[in-house]
Amino acid sequence: MQPRIPRQSAQEQDRRRPAVADGARLSDELAAVVSGARRRAVRDGDRQIDSAQLLHSLLEHDRDVYAVFGEGPQIARLLGYLVQRTIGYGLRWQGTVEDSGAVPVLRDGEGFSPLAASAMEHASRRAARRGDPQARGIDLLAAIVADPQARAVEVLARAGIDAAVLRARIDERRDEYAVGGGGGGGVGDGDTAL
Repeated sequence: MQPRIPRQSAQEQDRRRPAVADGARLSDELAAVVSGARRRAVRDGDRQIDSAQLLHSLLEHDRDVYAVFGEGPQIARLLGYLVQRTIGYGLRWQGTVEDSGAVPVLRDGEGFSPLAASAMEHASRRAARRGDPQARGIDLLAAIVADPQARAVEVLARAGIDAAVLRARIDERRDEYAVGGGGGGGVGDGDTAL
């Protein structure tokens, strides 16, 4: 039996809130996303949080991320694939480490797969370039879809969503996520599907 990600009390989570690159911290919204992904990893019996679990949690907790996908059958199909992870195609991921091969595999990286840990750091750097001291959900989404080896990118492809088109859509909306700009977009804000 594989070791599971240990459960933490709310106080322990606050003390251990992930700090990412350059001393930046996660926004409250992104901290909730990470907590949701951690719960999903425990429930799925995974040792580490991977990019697909982060994507699933982003879609559940972040209106701006959901809005980037727009309305249409692709978002429903994507959510269906993510929900069926433990009974469908995701079974082949059990017992494996999500890694793009870009960096050495660390077996115990704060409960994140190497690829997910790298995405968290990239999200922090993206926020810092924007002048935001806290990484946000849209930063993490941009970081996740930037790596073609990410499990989340595989799920997107299965749902008929092109990661390159999604990255371009995020970049088009970059000004909305500037400090103080607050994306504000919500589910059903009239965006078209990818």
